[in-house]
Amino acid sequence: MILIIAEKPSLGRNIAAGIELATGGKPLLKRNGYLEGNGYLVTWAFGHLFSLADIEDYQGERKDTEPVRWSMECLPCFPSEFRFSLRSGDDGILRQFRVIEELCNRPDVDTVVNAGDADREGEIIVRLCIQNALHTEKKLMRLWLPDQTPKTVASALADMKQEHDYDNLANEGFARTYIDWLYGVNLTRYATLKCGTLLRVGRVIVPIVKAIYDRDMAIRNFKPETYYAVVGRTEHKGEKIEVTSKMRFTAAERTRAEEYCRVLNAEKCRVSEKKPKKETLSPGKLFSLSKLQSLLGKKYKMSMADSLSIVQKLYEEGYLTYPRTNSEYLATAEQGKVKEILGVLGGMGYPVAFRVHKSIFDDSKIESHSALTPTYKIPDKSRLSEKEMQVYSTVFRRFVAVFCSKPCKVERTEIKLTMEGGEEFTLKGTTVLEAGWMAYDDGGIKDKILPPLEIGDELCFDFSPVEKETSPPRHYTIETLNHYLKNPFREEKAKQNEAQREENTDENADDSEDYRAIFEGLELGTEATRTGIIDNARKSGYIDLKKDVYSILPGGIYLIESLAQMQIAMDKYKTSELGQALKKVYRGTLSVKESVELAQKEIDRVFHPPVAAEGEGWDSGFFGDSVGICPLCSKEVVRGRYSYGCRGYKEGCGFRIPITLCGRIVPIDAASALLRGETTGVLRGFVSKKGNNFDAALKLDESGRTSFVFAERKVRQGDMQTVFAREAHPSEAPPPDEPPAWLTH
Repeated sequence: MILIIAEKPSLGRNIAAGIELATGGKPLLKRNGYLEGNGYLVTWAFGHLFSLADIEDYQGERKDTEPVRWSMECLPCFPSEFRFSLRSGDDGILRQFRVIEELCNRPDVDTVVNAGDADREGEIIVRLCIQNALHTEKKLMRLWLPDQTPKTVASALADMKQEHDYDNLANEGFARTYIDWLYGVNLTRYATLKCGTLLRVGRVIVPIVKAIYDRDMAIRNFKPETYYAVVGRTEHKGEKIEVTSKMRFTAAERTRAEEYCRVLNAEKCRVSEKKPKKETLSPGKLFSLSKLQSLLGKKYKMSMADSLSIVQKLYEEGYLTYPRTNSEYLATAEQGKVKEILGVLGGMGYPVAFRVHKSIFDDSKIESHSALTPTYKIPDKSRLSEKEMQVYSTVFRRFVAVFCSKPCKVERTEIKLTMEGGEEFTLKGTTVLEAGWMAYDDGGIKDKILPPLEIGDELCFDFSPVEKETSPPRHYTIETLNHYLKNPFREEKAKQNEAQREENTDENADDSEDYRAIFEGLELGTEATRTGIIDNARKSGYIDLKKDVYSILPGGIYLIESLAQMQIAMDKYKTSELGQALKKVYRGTLSVKESVELAQKEIDRVFHPPVAAEGEGWDSGFFGDSVGICPLCSKEVVRGRYSYGCRGYKEGCGFRIPITLCGRIVPIDAASALLRGETTGVLRGFVSKKGNNFDAALKLDESGRTSFVFAERKVRQGDMQTVFAREAHPSEAPPPDEPPAWLTH
């Protein structure tokens, strides 16, 4: 008897349908938590049945009735051996695990099959079930499914591999799970205890939020510059023509711009070249998950969470192939399957034909899964919702376009205009001659008709200076954020401006660098995890998504700036470094233990930073720490979220020392010294409003305000802000909060 353990009940039902097809037998019988028949048992998990133990579980016995109190005494926590336990709080999980355990140990079961989703997460979900349920030695196999149609299941059943063939994939999955636990649990607790408010700190969520933060800050701080463009206008045979000179003049150079316009206006312009060229356009590539989500976000304003949910549902119903793929290519071994799908589409009247091309079949650009495609199983479109139809139709039409037997033919025309003085202008136009595949997938090409110009025609332009402003960077959209996350270092290598990079939408451009980044682990998150992490950032109040545009929220600003104050480096460099380590685990060149030690080393630096030289300390203590006695009302001063503030605020005392002053932390020992009436030592690293660095000591003046003390002069903070200080939230801080009951240290 063969026992198959699926990741979810829906997959279990689809496997049962495949067994019926493969064996020609009767439908499997329904049992309590499993199906049985034709020599098979099919059961399932509910996704994750097991989760990593929490910190408290490594600290000795703890009663479930005792409330969990986060404490610095437990941090950092680096388990010598990670432990998993059944997820608590759901009786259904316990019952289903008992079913799995009973079936694994049935005497008539000689083979146990892992049928988790075909990725590293699915691999370890079912492995954990087997490791905890199986008490005797049995044959272990792996069922790998690119889609969930009965034919694919039947074919995969005849070609199952040994479970140990996927050990490296499992190792990568466990390493990723351990590393994310170490970062999430240790640094979330540390940052929360430090700041007095829940901060979700994770290996991937932080660099994603930081990317949006950096872009939005660049937009907010952008100062537009006025310049003059030289624009020429004329008419020819009733058609208006406009050209712009490559010359650009600053706001102070208007006179020069006018002089240049007079020069051009005195010259005649002649059509020197006209190059019509007929071309056959190639369709776009098949979809990876992120490319599909980008298009759906741009076209339908569909969030990544919604699109993933829908494409997952269509996959589970057998209409689409495995969705969490990072490739836009098919494996050469899948050519037979493609021919079968094309046969179905041809029978439906679509003009498709099988063809082999490097832009379609390329094994070198497939890591685990091929591009998203429809299967031979075509849904009844009347039973799909509007959004489901949008998702399915997008994948379906792209597949038809890629294999369309009718080419798309266009005529591209380039007209060159030459001034007598030598300056040249180029006009470009495109006319679609035969739509071909574009009838199914528009490809973003539209007719652009040029004016009826011929070589030798003379034009008289009227040039004038036009005042314009430089544009700020653009907010991240679903498309551009996905583009960034897949290869966050692309922009640093490219020697192009922002607009050129983001407007490069050529579907058939060379993507070798992007795939190299994916295979090396440089991307931030993966196709399987990225959507959930971004959605978690939205639910946590860090980022917002309106239509398809992301923006930073106050909670996200506080997260990123607080981590910077705590000197917690959670940027794309650290995340990519660990991503590369995970890929090495997958390739077998690095052990799970070694990858975990890399993460522990980085985390340990947060808890044990290098000893700072005098005047360079940045330790602001923890939320609720006692700092000293208020010089105004003699009540206790404690560390709050934004400032060291007096507990007498309810009685009207407004005393506070900002935690962040002119771009640097006021250390807690410096704040204590101020409350003792002392002048601090010189603190280094203040930044003026103009961006200049300066050093200064601090002391309190007679009214309790923090003052800078320089070698030659002393200026009060209130006066300094107009000269040195940037506007910052510490000066507007609320009174110190009482520590929540669950925050202790």
